[in-house]
Amino acid sequence: MSEDAELRREIARVARRLYERKLISALAGNVSARPRGASYFWITPSGVFKGELSEDSLIKVDLEGSILEGSLRPSIEWRMHALIYKRREDVSAVVHAHNPVATALSALGEGVFAEVEESILVGKVAVVPPAPPGSLELAEMVADAIAERRASLVVLQRHGVVAIGESPLEAEARVEALEEAAVSLALEILLRSATGLRRPPERGQR
Repeated sequence: MSEDAELRREIARVARRLYERKLISALAGNVSARPRGASYFWITPSGVFKGELSEDSLIKVDLEGSILEGSLRPSIEWRMHALIYKRREDVSAVVHAHNPVATALSALGEGVFAEVEESILVGKVAVVPPAPPGSLELAEMVADAIAERRASLVVLQRHGVVAIGESPLEAEARVEALEEAAVSLALEILLRSATGLRRPPERGQR
């Protein structure tokens, strides 16, 4: 099987799994991947049910947004994917999901994710303010966070999260690890707020 065929199969599988795990909805979220350093990428289409996504429905797009293969429209977030690939040659996959808890926690600011960053899988987490979906403004903010601030995960306030990886599976794993950590963190915040419990001292402190 060619590298492109394997990437397409993995993209479709990741999209279906994100839908099953309620990290994207039927028509929301997008996944892309490219052969390492390539000037094109495969991306999920717009307006297609993600729960039954087929690799045959993926769109091949160059870094300027021209469609090279496929009969459907690429995701409206293609600019964000393209700009990330332009700015980070080492990135081979991008996943944009709609993690409910991590997105909600982003209202508390970037600092809330400090402990989450201790996970090797998650890596550095950045938060960017709201911007219209599919806009160049959003694409530039996310690409800046990934290229300049070397974030592996970017939380888009009121919108979702973006993860990068060497493969769609690695990017998906980061998305899932972030949401799992966010759930635990949110429950701790609620518990301490409801009971008045103080946060335990940091390791090494008394």
